[in-house]
Amino acid sequence: MRRRVARLAAVLPGVLLAACVLSPTPAPHYVLGEPYQAGGVWWYPRSDLRLDVRGLAEVYDGGHPPLTTDGEAFDQAAMAGENQTLPLPAIALVTNLETGRQVKLRINDRGPPTPRRMLAVTRRVAQVLGFPPGGVARVRLEVLEGESQAAQSALPGAPKLAIAAAPRGAVAVANLAPPPGARGSAGGGAGAAGPGGTPGTTQGASSTADAGPAGPAAAMRLPETVTQVVPEPGTLWIDLGRFPTYEFANMQRAAVARLGATIVSEMHGNGETFTVTIGPIQDVAQADRLLDQSVAAGIADAQIVVR
Repeated sequence: MRRRVARLAAVLPGVLLAACVLSPTPAPHYVLGEPYQAGGVWWYPRSDLRLDVRGLAEVYDGGHPPLTTDGEAFDQAAMAGENQTLPLPAIALVTNLETGRQVKLRINDRGPPTPRRMLAVTRRVAQVLGFPPGGVARVRLEVLEGESQAAQSALPGAPKLAIAAAPRGAVAVANLAPPPGARGSAGGGAGAAGPGGTPGTTQGASSTADAGPAGPAAAMRLPETVTQVVPEPGTLWIDLGRFPTYEFANMQRAAVARLGATIVSEMHGNGETFTVTIGPIQDVAQADRLLDQSVAAGIADAQIVVR
């Protein structure tokens, strides 16, 4: 028994030291980042807070580091996810197009490291949205610009919004006695009772002290609020690029003609664009194969979309 206790006493300091090393302290901060390479392609992060796209989402696998890319604590139970190019953090509305379930997510991580998926979510998000057993779902990602800016402005390193302040002028303040006959006139001045009967206050006014302290961790954790909308599963396609002229689009199509690529023209106002695409595609496995072949053919910005 004494030997067992002695061995435990000798091992315990090492275990505690390892725990400290493996559990860094969260330090949330704004992140955009430089271009990087992952999954055989280059990614270019950009400050796009109006992104509205449809594609495939997967579930985080195991072995994630204790912190997200922007320094928050990683938690599989949080309403959170990752994207390859969005500024971090960003607040987005994510809809499972197959079930119609919709939740608000905090995008605070960089990934997934593959062009096959545009989004990865925590296990809890996948459960709430009703992901299929395979763990891959057709989703719509809508970035909420105002909420994203608010989330970013609260963190170190965030870009400052250019706000033109109104010129400041001299303000004179005076405590005036209430008019004759008014309630509380005997004790007029700053301490007079307001409409609610409380000295120095106005009925309906809010007070930050009454709200209680809201810590950074609480503000970053979004509630599990689920909205049910009409399902729109759509079909899977591979987008291979959009071009202003048919000639450029045809050059792109020729590179993957054996995969069944076609050109679709679209009118935008007075102009016309030409999109090179493959589809419709039967299932996720086939879409993954076609995407891999497109990237291998030299089309690095090929992506799986839902239409």
